[in-house]
Amino acid sequence: MRITNSMMNSKMLQNLNNNLRRLDKHQMKLATGKNFNVPSDNPVGVSKSLGLNTAISELQQYKRNSEDAISWLEITESAIEDVQEIIHRAKELSVQLGSGTYSDADRVSGKQEIDQLKEQLIKIANTTFAGKHIFTGFKTNQSLLDVNGLYTIDTSNNEKMMFEVGIGDTIDINILGHKLFGRTAEVAPPYTSLDGVSVDTGEAVIGNQAELLSVFEDLSNALGVNDPARIQTSGKRLDKHLENILSIRGEVGSKVNRAELTLNRIQKDIVNVTGLLSKNEDADMAEVIMQFKNDENIYRASLSTGAKAIQPTLIDFIK
Repeated sequence: MRITNSMMNSKMLQNLNNNLRRLDKHQMKLATGKNFNVPSDNPVGVSKSLGLNTAISELQQYKRNSEDAISWLEITESAIEDVQEIIHRAKELSVQLGSGTYSDADRVSGKQEIDQLKEQLIKIANTTFAGKHIFTGFKTNQSLLDVNGLYTIDTSNNEKMMFEVGIGDTIDINILGHKLFGRTAEVAPPYTSLDGVSVDTGEAVIGNQAELLSVFEDLSNALGVNDPARIQTSGKRLDKHLENILSIRGEVGSKVNRAELTLNRIQKDIVNVTGLLSKNEDADMAEVIMQFKNDENIYRASLSTGAKAIQPTLIDFIK
């Protein structure tokens, strides 16, 4: 077979391009730090990376959900703690002023404080988180109580706000206001109570007063008319509400603990999956540098030998 100069030139250019392509491939790895930059580089690796990136995106969303759930629960716990402190203070006043050893002026002062505590309870009942009321179930755009301590929503429901924190894993984060503040007995049976503390009526109670607020109102009226017996009775009713508050606070605390444990697990999962993604995608820079230098030397050598091989022509021999 006859070898011509054009054949040699064509073959040399083809080899040069192949060498340059390998050099460019490793140069891209050095520039990006990735084993592959287009699907054709490693179809299996790209498919695996897509799955891992999807898993990381899901975990990050679960992480945000868990953080939001913890924030909501912490706001709820803080509000419940404030209610507990108010009940403690009201209980102290009922014990002190119901003993019969205090003057009318002391009771008037105590009545004023009870009235202020009642107003503070209403404000706590209407606590918001990020513009959403936390004690009204799904009706987060509505307040729980009006200025008189009356319910503004139908509290016969048992709405639960569920946050998804994993595949098939949800946490209910809300505490319904009527579970915390109770309901009055102005509705039809069935009615379940603990010494005046409403638990659940199963009936709509729009416009009815929260039981805890009615206790404060009774205590205020008893102080106004100097009725020690009613003052002491109100104090006993406060004890039942305090037990209810402590139970609910324990429930919220357990949810916070669970949400925090879930968040820690998600963070560990993100680290593990990110590590797998790194192993799949990231290039071994020491190895890539070595390959790059090797390809660079080969390319330079091919340029040099190619230039020498095609340099002689027939004219050179005629001379």
